[in-house]
Amino acid sequence: MASGDSSMSGGACETHAAALQMTGEAMEEMRELGDAGCTTAHGSKPESEAGKPADHCETNSEPGETRGSDAADDGESIDDTDDERSVPLSELYPYIRCGLCSGFFIDATTITECLHTFCKSCIVKHFFYSNRCPNCNIVVHQTQPLYNIRPDRQLQDIVYKMLPNLEEREREQMYAFYKERGLEVPKPVAVSPVTVAKANKQKKDMLPQSVFTLPSELDVSLLLEFVGAEEGIENYKPLERKYIRVSGEATIRHVELFIRRKMELNSGCQVDVVCGEHLLDGFQSLREVQKTMGESALQDGLLVLHFGLVLPPQA
Repeated sequence: MASGDSSMSGGACETHAAALQMTGEAMEEMRELGDAGCTTAHGSKPESEAGKPADHCETNSEPGETRGSDAADDGESIDDTDDERSVPLSELYPYIRCGLCSGFFIDATTITECLHTFCKSCIVKHFFYSNRCPNCNIVVHQTQPLYNIRPDRQLQDIVYKMLPNLEEREREQMYAFYKERGLEVPKPVAVSPVTVAKANKQKKDMLPQSVFTLPSELDVSLLLEFVGAEEGIENYKPLERKYIRVSGEATIRHVELFIRRKMELNSGCQVDVVCGEHLLDGFQSLREVQKTMGESALQDGLLVLHFGLVLPPQA
């Protein structure tokens, strides 16, 4: 029995050892499979491809593209700085200097007919001997050019902001001017908005309810009747406005210039103006004509003037 038991125990031991060996081999295989699975899951390369760069390096954008975008951003910032560049003051001189005195605007004043601007004192002195704009030579007004100028306060404020010391220096010069002559220095009057509103309302209430009011100096109403043109005179426009109101100080010469301008006449024709049966001279004023001709020259309160176009007499 002992020997049989020993043989049986020996066989059992061999069987157990074999099972352990099989178990070890299976575990080794499972370990290899696990390592392979881990290797595949992490995407590592075989040893033959170990020297190659990783996939994520290949998918990155090229360095040139990144530098290009940075350069574009730099370009935008450069453009922004260009938009805010400083402008030399000398480039703005044509817009802030008077064409008469060549100095910066003081009490900037604009002609309403052509919108050219000058210093107030300069343009007022100019209109003492001329009724034309110094820049474009347009007729501002036949007899009273000062009626067609307006202060340009916005432009004057711009000039003072661009030249901070100009206003103070001008004020000092004005003070010295009055002091040297023993005159009282005029003081600016500050008017409250409430006072201005009340004054405007009272003025509006006092005015008659009409579409517009005529200046008192325009005291002569004209009716210009065109009687025709001499043969050989062509290319002229019809006179669209034959009812006009002018100053009595205006002369027949002014009427002729008005007709020439509106009908676009050339210098090759002559304008003859007739009142009644009398051929009028260019130097005669309208007030004088109206007084001389009397009621016979009036039609519904209008001074009737007939005019025609003739060829100048040949020498």
